Amino acid sequence: MNARQLADEVETAIRESVAVKERLLAAGIGAQLSDMADRVAQAIAGGGKVLLCGNGGSAADAQHLAGEFLVRLRGSLNRDALPALSLITDSSTLTACANDYGFEQIFARPLQALGQKGDVLLAITTSGNSANVLAALAVAKSQGLISLGFLGGDGGKALEQCDQAIVVPSHDTNRIQESHIMLGHLLVQGVEEILLARGHISKIS
Repeated sequence: MNARQLADEVETAIRESVAVKERLLAAGIGAQLSDMADRVAQAIAGGGKVLLCGNGGSAADAQHLAGEFLVRLRGSLNRDALPALSLITDSSTLTACANDYGFEQIFARPLQALGQKGDVLLAITTSGNSANVLAALAVAKSQGLISLGFLGGDGGKALEQCDQAIVVPSHDTNRIQESHIMLGHLLVQGVEEILLARGHISKIS
């Protein structure tokens, strides 16, 4: 592949990414994400927290977004920390659970201990069919958590297990993940704005 061919592939990929995001816009993503942010904000205001899970690139997104909640999203806004926890950052717990109970339980097991009624589980899966994510959603339902999803394709089995989900209209994992992290940033921003407006958190000078 020469430089011109590579440049053409890059431009094609960017156009495809833009097209997916335009399909999200056409599906009314603004209203969906606003409602999702409000649910998360209400949970946090009520003493709850956000727990996140996903595999592979979605695991990285879960960690990324947990950090945005805990620390900050925007350099222009210093505010109180928001409670969030990725279920995949403890390698000792993850490997112990996978060894003793199976890989399908790596999110469900810690969620049983850490999740409380009124918390939010944000499940991130490009297929909507990851067995360990589905197991976590089942635990969330049984324990009274709010289940939100960032999904892809047709939403898979996770769609019917989520209280609310945004399904990225693509079957291309790359394009789905690009949209997921965009949606995650917008979710955090929305939660920040709602909590600030209602006086539940403060700006820090």
